[in-house]
Amino acid sequence: MTGWWRSGQARVGLALTLVVLAVGFLGPWLAPHREEELLGQTYGAPESGAPLGYDFLGRDVLSRTLHGGFSLIWMTVLASVAAILLGSAVGMLSGYLRGRVDQAVVWLADVLLAFPNIVLVLLVVSMLGRSEWLIVATVVLAFLPGVVRLARASTLDVVGQEYVEVAEMLGYPRRRILCAEVLPNILSPLLVHLGTMLTWAVGILGAISFLGYGVEAPAADWGLMVNENRNGMRIQPWAVIAPVLFIALFALGTNSFAEGLRPPVTRARVGKETLR
Repeated sequence: MTGWWRSGQARVGLALTLVVLAVGFLGPWLAPHREEELLGQTYGAPESGAPLGYDFLGRDVLSRTLHGGFSLIWMTVLASVAAILLGSAVGMLSGYLRGRVDQAVVWLADVLLAFPNIVLVLLVVSMLGRSEWLIVATVVLAFLPGVVRLARASTLDVVGQEYVEVAEMLGYPRRRILCAEVLPNILSPLLVHLGTMLTWAVGILGAISFLGYGVEAPAADWGLMVNENRNGMRIQPWAVIAPVLFIALFALGTNSFAEGLRPPVTRARVGKETLR
């Protein structure tokens, strides 16, 4: 992964991701109008003051698009990062300790894997409410099994290496062995998986908002905007095209970046044997 910048796919993916992140986080301050402000006709065509026209209530599509990325982007990033951190810690500990701890972790991961991600999230949200923090926590729970299994498998590959055995013989604490010897050698596949999870998360969260279980109106959200304006696609398509375009660009960017980070098939396995 040290030469990821040499990959054109990774550079393009990173650029697209950063552009959408900038729009998501800076958009509310750049929007010319408030997200709920009524300014024009229903499904009004683009004009000088509204280059993307108006939505089904006469609100400025450009302003709502700039406002609508914030909730989706921060929830996507937080859910993916939290899942990779928690899942990596559990998977590494499971693969290193083995025994009954490992068996219990694998069994629990298999149980959670039986539920499709979107079904699990919708089930929890429909029962407990549409709080943004609850949605993030549920997405983290849905992603955990995959991260745990990846971290565990990568750790099992590493713990048998000589440098780990030397660290154990020298009496290094378990925390130091995991953080200094194991983690650096399984970081590449975890980062690749993080990029993939960002792609999955934006799709899941966008779908939840589209189905009406995410951000509540009149707040702006890209997924919610698609649902609100889909009936007027033939009259004013920009109210749907604009949010869909940003969701697609973010998914494309994160997926391309993850693929660019992925090591070649012929490269040696994760562990790099270097004795201290």
